Amino acid sequence: MKLAIMQPYIFPYIGYFQLINAVDKFVVYDNIQFTKKGWINRNRILVNGKDEYFTLPLKKASDYLHVDQRKLSDTFKTERDRILRRLQESYRKAPEFNAVYSLVESVFNTDEENLFDFIYQSLQAVCAYLDIKTEFVVSSTLPVNHELKSQDKVIAICKALQATQYINPAGGVELYSKDVFKQNNIELSFIRSSSFEYQQFKNEFIPWLSIIDVMMFNSKEKVGEYIQTGYSII
Repeated sequence: MKLAIMQPYIFPYIGYFQLINAVDKFVVYDNIQFTKKGWINRNRILVNGKDEYFTLPLKKASDYLHVDQRKLSDTFKTERDRILRRLQESYRKAPEFNAVYSLVESVFNTDEENLFDFIYQSLQAVCAYLDIKTEFVVSSTLPVNHELKSQDKVIAICKALQATQYINPAGGVELYSKDVFKQNNIELSFIRSSSFEYQQFKNEFIPWLSIIDVMMFNSKEKVGEYIQTGYSII
């Protein structure tokens, strides 16, 4: 059984969905510390030919709280409307605008206030749209020692789910030891996305934007094709 584990990211880049699709089960960390200026509550979209961030506003809280303990700000509805207007203005002439905007709007219009649950639902919504069937697992539901860190925690989760292969983004090559995984009867592999260019109106191409951008400019079939084939396992 192939397994991957990731932090929750809001509308992440296409490589995140390649990883989900490449495994049988996908564990999403909910009981990890929230990190500022990361990708958990923000991502990039195309605005007037340039990349710009959109961010989910959060209530002020301790920096030591887990992701599932963070709440969306009381100003979220106002910020949500602003983000949706930016998407309308930026992508209204994109070929897949109607379907993709409807998807994103449905995600943003939820009454969910918990940050993790909001992002978790958004990931599932994108996977449903792209017909990705991988089973999702929330990390805190697993019978492991949640005080473990890094490689030790990954191996514990793999064992709890009886995984025979663990796949990690290539950026984490230096974090894990294939020998240690092998000693635990787990094959360690890494996924690396290939370059993927598409027409972004008449602008110079900007890579690795949010999956929103990819879906706006490409049919579901084209996105699905790249999710299936646009990477290598090392």
